[in-house]
Amino acid sequence: MEPAKTAVNLHRSLPDLSATIRPGDALLWGQAHAEPVTLIRALVEQRRALGRLRLFLGIGAADILQPAHADSFDFLAYCGTGANRKLAQAGVLDILPVHYSQLPRLIRSGELRADVVFVQVSPPDGLGRYSLGLAREYLVEAVRHARSIIGEIHLDVPWTYGGPYLREQDFAQLVESTSPLPSSARPLPGRVEAEIGRHVASLVEDGATLQTGIGTIPDAVLANLKNHRELGVHSGSIGEGFAQLCEAGVVTNACKSIDAGLTIGGVLIGGAALHRFAHRNPSLELRGTEYTHDQAVLASIERFVAINSAIEVDLTGQINAEVAGTTYVGGVGGIGDFLRAAQRSRGGVPIVALPSTAGTRSRVVASLSGPVTVARSDACVIVTEHGTADLRGLSIAQRIPRMIAIADPLHRDALERESRMLMNCA
Repeated sequence: MEPAKTAVNLHRSLPDLSATIRPGDALLWGQAHAEPVTLIRALVEQRRALGRLRLFLGIGAADILQPAHADSFDFLAYCGTGANRKLAQAGVLDILPVHYSQLPRLIRSGELRADVVFVQVSPPDGLGRYSLGLAREYLVEAVRHARSIIGEIHLDVPWTYGGPYLREQDFAQLVESTSPLPSSARPLPGRVEAEIGRHVASLVEDGATLQTGIGTIPDAVLANLKNHRELGVHSGSIGEGFAQLCEAGVVTNACKSIDAGLTIGGVLIGGAALHRFAHRNPSLELRGTEYTHDQAVLASIERFVAINSAIEVDLTGQINAEVAGTTYVGGVGGIGDFLRAAQRSRGGVPIVALPSTAGTRSRVVASLSGPVTVARSDACVIVTEHGTADLRGLSIAQRIPRMIAIADPLHRDALERESRMLMNCA
C-alpha cells in the first residue's frame, strides 16, 4: 500500500464516495461490530451514481443491506450469518465456500478483489496512529493491497494492539461517525445450552488454550469455566464471556506454549463492557487471519481446545455447518482450521457442540441434508445436551451407537433403524 502524498480532508458529513470508488470496483469491510455503518449507509444512498459494485461481506450485524440493493450490488460472502440471511433467502447472495485461513491468500493473489476497503477505526493515539479497533482478520491483507482506504472514525471504538496502524495519509477519505455501533444483544443461554456448556466444560483441563465460535452455546461454555485455572485464549472471535474470564483471573494465558501472557483474537464481538476491557489493553492483541487461523500455529499450542457449532451431524461424524433446509445460514468459516489443529495439538480436543433438536427435527441424523463441511475422517468430540460422543479413533460401527446415545430420546429408535441401512452402505 503506497501512502497518499497529501493529508486527507476529514468529513463531518457523508463524503462523496464517487471521488474514490469507480464503477466495477470490489469493496470489502470489517464484519460484525466492526462494520462501518456510516460508510455503508452512504454507499447505499449513493449506489446508483457509483455504478455496479461487488461487495464481500462477513457476518452482518448492522442490517443495512437489503435484497433490493441488488439493483446495484453483487453480494458475495463467506457466510450466511446474521443480516446476510435475508440476502440468502432472497437469492441474491453468492457464497465463497473456502476455509477462513484461505482468505488472506485469496486477497493477496487478487482472486478475492479488494479495490476499496472501508475500515472502522479508533481515534488516533498521541503518535497519530489509527487502530483498526474491533477487527484485524482479513482486513490486514486487504489494507495492504487495496487501491484506496476509506476510514470511519468512531469515538466508541477501542484502541487495540496488534497492528497494523494507519496514519492520516493512508486514507483516501475519512469520515467522523456518531452512529450507534451494531447491536450486541444476544439471547441468554437456556436449559439446553446450559447443559451443553456443562458437558463441554468438563472436557477442558486447567491450563488449556481455548477457541470458541459465537452464540449462546459458547456463552454457556464460558459461563461454566469460572472455576477453572490458568486458561489461555487463541480464537477467531473474542466476546464478553472471554473478557469476564480475563477480569476474574481465570484466563491468564500463563501456560500458553506461544504468546504467553497474551489473549489472541481476530475480531471483538460484544458491547460497551467488551470495548472497555479491550481499550489500550496490552494483554490483548488482535491479529490477522493468517495468524489466528493458521493450522501450524494453532497445532503448536499445547492443550488447544477448539469449540465450534454445527447445524447437524450424522451418525458417522460428518458435519454440516452451512445449510439449514434450503437456506445458507452458516459457513465453512474456521471450523475446519480449528478442529484439525486441535487434533494435531498435544493434548488438544476438537469439539463440536449443538442442541440435539431444532424444533421437532433431530440434528443428529443418519444422512446430512446439506453439504459436508467437515469430513468424518476429521473425527471430533460431539456434544449435545444428552452427553458426549468422542469419535476419535473409532470405526463407523463404533461411532453409530455413541451418536445415537446423545440424540434426543424421541429420535433414537428411528436413528437405530436408519443406522442398519447405513451400515449396509458404509
